Amino acid sequence: MKKLFGVTTAMVTPMCENGEINLNQTRELTNFLIDKGVNCLYPLGTTGEMFKLSVAERKQIAETVIQTAKKRVNVFIHVGAMNQNDTLELAAHAYEAGADGIGVVTPVFFGTNEQEMEAYYATISKSLPKDFPIYLYSIPQLSGNELTLPVVENLVGKYENIIGIKYSYPDFVMMKDYLSAGREKNISALTGADSLFLPALAMGCDGVISGVSCVFPEPFVEIYKAYQDKEIDKARELQSQADKLITILKGGANMSYFKKALEYRGIKAGSVKAPQLDIGKQEEKELIEKLEEWKSYFSVVI
Repeated sequence: MKKLFGVTTAMVTPMCENGEINLNQTRELTNFLIDKGVNCLYPLGTTGEMFKLSVAERKQIAETVIQTAKKRVNVFIHVGAMNQNDTLELAAHAYEAGADGIGVVTPVFFGTNEQEMEAYYATISKSLPKDFPIYLYSIPQLSGNELTLPVVENLVGKYENIIGIKYSYPDFVMMKDYLSAGREKNISALTGADSLFLPALAMGCDGVISGVSCVFPEPFVEIYKAYQDKEIDKARELQSQADKLITILKGGANMSYFKKALEYRGIKAGSVKAPQLDIGKQEEKELIEKLEEWKSYFSVVI
């Protein structure tokens, strides 16, 4: 089965000023990222403002990315939703639309115990072919629910299409346990923390699912190349520069920073969807100034 690896880019969802999705710019962004050398695409996750989109909008974005990518890179569609029926509908659609796999965030907001968590993922797994890859997605700082080690062990032991996990909390002890739990079945694990890309590779993860790489994929692509070439000192310096960029872009705390930075690069990603607001003109001016400073250092790659 296909999997996520290397630089997997968590894509923003381009929108018009009125909040409608922008499919033309979604195509532009998809080609831009592939041309820059990212390994996989992961639309409609946290970076893609997933819960602010309707099921119909999410289907349109998924189809657009899949059709534009044309199998040049692996495309895994995030399908986790606020209720199980929507998740199942989006999962079935991703399969039918030709995705290479899906990611599914844990239930959110409402407390979920281990029995409920396992039942949720079991239902999704059983609804899809056994050879269609599923990644668990744990982001407990936002969802309010964590994937415990016993649940992960049970899921990867029982369901062959659950092949990996994206873990977006910076807890390397838990990541180590996830890796240990899946070692016999060669379970794939990726960090969702951009600043931990290199150390995650060193501990055995397959890569990063990175939001910042949607704006500036270059340093992340170069980190992965340097690591594969065993140029560790170079990789460390590149990670240091990526960390500066992560700080400038506020780590994705407000997707407007990503979208304004993409506009600076020629991709009209537009506005964020309400109730979030776009950053103001002064903030945008300061953002561009900081990006110019950073880019002058990194011009060898940009």
